[in-house]
Amino acid sequence: MHAIGIDIGGTKIAGALVDANGQIIKESRVPTPAEDPAALVSSVVAVIKELAEGQEVLGVGVAAAGFIDAQQANIIYAPNLSWRNEPFKAKLEAELDIPVIIENDANAAAWAEFRYGAGRGFKHMVMLTIGTGVGGAVITDSKMLRGGFGIAGELGHLRIVPDGLPCGCGQKGCLESYGSGTALLKAAKQLASSGEPAGARLRELEAQAGQLSGQEVYQAILERDPGAIQVLTALGDWLGQAIASLTAVLDPEVVVIGGGVSAAGDLLLDPIRQGYLNHLPARGFRPELKILGAEFVNDAGVVGAADLARVSLAPKVN
Repeated sequence: MHAIGIDIGGTKIAGALVDANGQIIKESRVPTPAEDPAALVSSVVAVIKELAEGQEVLGVGVAAAGFIDAQQANIIYAPNLSWRNEPFKAKLEAELDIPVIIENDANAAAWAEFRYGAGRGFKHMVMLTIGTGVGGAVITDSKMLRGGFGIAGELGHLRIVPDGLPCGCGQKGCLESYGSGTALLKAAKQLASSGEPAGARLRELEAQAGQLSGQEVYQAILERDPGAIQVLTALGDWLGQAIASLTAVLDPEVVVIGGGVSAAGDLLLDPIRQGYLNHLPARGFRPELKILGAEFVNDAGVVGAADLARVSLAPKVN
């Protein structure tokens, strides 16, 4: 029996009908009406109905960025979509005859990697998604770690620098302020404006484009520009340090790195691995985990959300 995965982003709603092997049977995408909560519910319902037409569907998993409660029913806090204590499951099920679960988007992406991607074959996995922010998820003994309130795994808000850079969460020194795509762009802009020789190519790209964006920084990285590699290496070192600290608490077998910045491949993964080894507690006296790039590019959210719905809802159906 198939399941449906929905991934709600700031600009688009992606949906897919997914089989028991993680293969996508049918897809749909529509714009996200982010400013209109009622229209957003209607859009998600329409995508689900389109995908479910003529199919036997076990359930629906809906992934969204934000805090999801332990019952996987309510979106406690979703900054990009202005949700606060939103009873999203109830609103969707009022329009559907299919059971629904709500899931954090990083958890959904991690579950896809755990089941079908870079994390398959392991029982204990951590995922970091490096994009505008830093998302996280923890799988322990083949189960998603949710915590007492349902919002475990917010790894981007580990405090790694006391009284460090301000973070959008209201605190200072979080990993997200040092290890995200936003942090990478900020560091690249600072280097470009510094007048240092290492920033010459970044300044050139900034002049050509009118402003320095992630696209220009990525271009410089692909060109192996020393300045761009310098800021990427610094970012990787911060992430590696955080992974070393996580190792002391969670002892994972593998850490999977996803998100847009992970497209840099080993140019990012190698400094993460080195930063991890440099800061690993009791190095030389404990096993060393693997740090791998994510295998899913764009479909992790829908595949993971669908499979989590299958795992969550199948016992209730039988």
